[in-house]
Amino acid sequence: MSSDGKMLLNLQELLEVAFNHVHGGIWQVRFFFSFNRTVTERMALPLSAQSPVVEQQKVTISNKHGEKLVGLLHDTGSNDIVILCHGLCSTKEDDIMVNLAKALEKEGISVFRFDFAGNGESEGSFSCGNYWREADDLRAVIEHFRRASPSRGVSAILGHSKGGDVVLLYASKYQDISTVFNVSGRYDLKKGIEERVGKNFMEKIEQDGFIDVKNGEGSVIYRVTKEAMMDRLNTDMHEACLAIKKDCRVFTIHGSTDEVIPVEDALEFAKIIPNHNLHIIEGANHCYTSHLTELASAVVTFMKATLQQGKDTP
Repeated sequence: MSSDGKMLLNLQELLEVAFNHVHGGIWQVRFFFSFNRTVTERMALPLSAQSPVVEQQKVTISNKHGEKLVGLLHDTGSNDIVILCHGLCSTKEDDIMVNLAKALEKEGISVFRFDFAGNGESEGSFSCGNYWREADDLRAVIEHFRRASPSRGVSAILGHSKGGDVVLLYASKYQDISTVFNVSGRYDLKKGIEERVGKNFMEKIEQDGFIDVKNGEGSVIYRVTKEAMMDRLNTDMHEACLAIKKDCRVFTIHGSTDEVIPVEDALEFAKIIPNHNLHIIEGANHCYTSHLTELASAVVTFMKATLQQGKDTP
């Protein structure tokens, strides 16, 4: 797109109106077009409004199955990165993921949010199972940044709902991460199934080979295969959590009025994970619809304390 293109001109005019009396820091915005060209605009910001310069960059990473995982890097220039993992039937564009990324980047912390295989922009087939497989997707992402030049340290991994289980599974399997945020994860994966697929679900799956989960209008949201169901039923979060190293800090955050995964699950995690901190957000539902600010505040507070602790450790 040329500099005299209509779209770019209109955008520049809007920016000039908003900042025509501005002096001081630099605001950098990156625009991504379908033909993979990146255009960067730099604008001045008032000194009072300066915050870390953030570059947003789309990154594609191959998992061990050769599928391309697509994510968005919020790069503040910090060496450390926090990786965000979405939940079931969600993507990196979920309000929770976006809001947390913005909150962390304001503190100068780089963030990477991505789509698991079969979700969002990533390649692969969707499955409501794949718990350990998604932990391996996360492994591919972490190794990508550790191998980057210059190398980037992953200071924390955070997952919401199913993603909360995935980050805990990762910590138990690879034992190379120091900080885990489990946001509204499920402790007992044998529970919560009937609410989604109905009673006698195993009989139905044995008979038909699958169950379609539908919304209120009768449209199919996703299909539950026998393989996916067995994957979930055979994933033991209790056993996995017992394998998490004692020097790995686990922060569990849960809403007191979670309608999908009861807050009691958070209490169970607190019982068995030794290096654990539990934070309950009063009145919050599963998606933190009216409590996104409180969630972000809790995560930022824990994250800053963790980073400071790392600096203080000789």
